[in-house]
Formats: sequence, structure tokens, C-alpha cells
Amino acid sequence: MKHIFVNFKRFDIPKDLGGVNSIAPMETWARTIVEATGKHVNRYKNEAVDFTMFFPEAHLINAVSSRDKNTFPYIGCQGVYREDTAVGGNFGSFTTNLTANAARAMGCTTTIIGHCEERKDKAGILANAGVVNNKIVNILLNKSIKCAAEAGLKVLYCIGERPEEQNFWQEVLKEQIDIGLDGVDRSKVCIAYEPVWAIGPGKTPPDRGYIKKIAGYVKEITGGLDVVYGGGLKEDNAQMLASIKEIDGGLIALTRFSGDIGFYPEEYIKIVEKYLKGRN
Repeated sequence: MKHIFVNFKRFDIPKDLGGVNSIAPMETWARTIVEATGKHVNRYKNEAVDFTMFFPEAHLINAVSSRDKNTFPYIGCQGVYREDTAVGGNFGSFTTNLTANAARAMGCTTTIIGHCEERKDKAGILANAGVVNNKIVNILLNKSIKCAAEAGLKVLYCIGERPEEQNFWQEVLKEQIDIGLDGVDRSKVCIAYEPVWAIGPGKTPPDRGYIKKIAGYVKEITGGLDVVYGGGLKEDNAQMLASIKEIDGGLIALTRFSGDIGFYPEEYIKIVEKYLKGRN
């Protein structure tokens, strides 16, 4: 199975408020994206490709209701809380937190957990308390993954090494996987590799050989889980990534990185087409 994911982060915020959204008003933003992309990607429904989009929470119901049933794209949320409701247990003391059961009730089928931005946030909270411990971050993520799996959600689990961790990347990735997926039904999990050291303006992305090496290592220590490139699937690297047999897809964010930056459905379709062409 190949996977093409999209993480919309906060791409819904209008430009006059500091965001990058210029394609639709907030109230119709998710619907615009789902309708504009769905009719194109469903041409590939017989090619064993999974098209999934992770929306900010406020847009989930609109996104779910805008897709045709039993067609692409699948709709996911950007993380779930590490505790959840239970019959005969806690029925809702989760103020400010999206639980996995709530996401499932809204129609989500998947979630992204462990994105480098989520890891940075959790590590930052610990640092404010004088604690520097990546193991604790992975333990917290593991709790969220378990809640997601128990609610019936699939999980895109993000792993990756920071600049200061490059010289011992094997140990870093292994710890993220061993702790993050401890006790988890791995049949519900896909791994996204994020080279955190290469993400951002002016950074040099990893080359084909490096990505191949990392993906091969992750497959080896996970027993062959699907691995996608989480450092940004773009039009200019889509065919290269598709040519790496150890890579099972990619994670898209922005489609335009200069000028009128943002996510544009027509550019997303071009990325999809280039990726699918590259694997043939």
C-alpha cells in the first residue's frame, strides 16, 4: 500500500491574520479542499493508494461531510489526547483536549501523532519544569497512540532526529519506535520519517541515499511497517521519492513555498500525479 498524506497544520488562517489561506473563507475552507481534490484522486482508487488529509479540529465535521462515502480522501485529525472516554468510566472531563473517541464520532478514520512540532511542544513544557527527557515525550505519545488504536483509528506516527542527534540517529529512532509503539497494535500504524535537521527555510534536504538508508533501517526494526517520507513530499522530489522501494509514500504540507505561499488543490494534484508516475 502507498500513502499520500496531507498535514494542513493551521493553513486555514487568513493572510490578514498572519496565515497562508487565500483559497476560501474559514467556513468553507475544508469543503473546498475536499471537493477540489476528491474528484481527482478517486481516479486512482484501484491502484492501492491511500489518500489521507489531516485537518485542524474546527474543520473535521465539514471535511467529513464533504467527501463521498467510500471514496477518497480519508479524513484525519492532528493528534488525540492520551486519555479517553469509556463506558462506565470517564464520560467527558477532557476540556481543551480532543479524544480519540470524539474524533471517531466526528467521522475521522486516522490521526497523525508525534509530528516534530508536537514533540517540540511536549519537550518545551517539560523544559519549563526543568526536565529534559525525550523518553517521557515518547511515553506520552505512546499513550495517545494506544487511545487512537483502541478507538479504531489508524495512526501516522512521526519519528525523526534533530540536528544535535544526527550522529546517533539509529539510537534516537529506535527509542522513538520502541517506546512509542510499545504495546500497540502495529497493524494500525504507518511511520513517517521527518529529518528534523533538514526542515525549514535554507536547510538542505537529505539525498536519495540517506532517505533509503533511514527507511530501510526503520523497516528492519519494525518488522516491515510502511514508511513514508515526512520531510515534505513536493513536486520537485515526488519522482525521486517514488523511486525508492523502501519508501511507501509521503507527507505533503505546503504546495507553494515562495510568492503566494500556501496549499493549493491544483498543485496537490500535480504532486500526486508526479509521485504515481515516478513509481512506474
